[in-house]
Amino acid sequence: MKQGKGYWENEVSQPNSTPYGEVQFTGFWVRFLAFLIDSIAAMVLIVPVVVLLLGETRLEDYDLEDAVQATELMNRMAIQFSLETLLLGTIFVLFWTFRSATPGKMLVGCSIVDAKTYGKADSRQNVVRYIGYFVSLIPFGLGFLWIALDRKKQGWHDKMAGTLVIKGRPHEIENGTET
Repeated sequence: MKQGKGYWENEVSQPNSTPYGEVQFTGFWVRFLAFLIDSIAAMVLIVPVVVLLLGETRLEDYDLEDAVQATELMNRMAIQFSLETLLLGTIFVLFWTFRSATPGKMLVGCSIVDAKTYGKADSRQNVVRYIGYFVSLIPFGLGFLWIALDRKKQGWHDKMAGTLVIKGRPHEIENGTET
């Protein structure tokens, strides 16, 4: 009796030959799971920091029929969102730069790599990648859904940054030779 592939095995591409060995690109659902793990962990860390810095925002403290109070609430929420986005971006870029993955990606066994060398992506690529998240999100998340359609499983943010998400760890390249 022939055994079928499990669900997660379908979420990585077939091995692709590179000058540095075989790699498998990580698909949409595995990356989505990693993102959910990261988002929950980040909220647990970031929300208390923002509340500590800015105080708690409670809707019942505002009269939304009063234009001044409604504007004050919107301004406060915009500041909170901006701070949360900045903190989340800082956390993601630091993890991507120093560990080649966020905790969620580490848990599902994948890494972010440079699309040309399959080595670690640099900090510039990682900043562009985070900014690219917003580009991917704006048109109804199409840039993220693109991962499911793309041969190399790249979202628009990956294409902008010149990165790939692969199963395993980045290849260590020094002076053009693999170490």
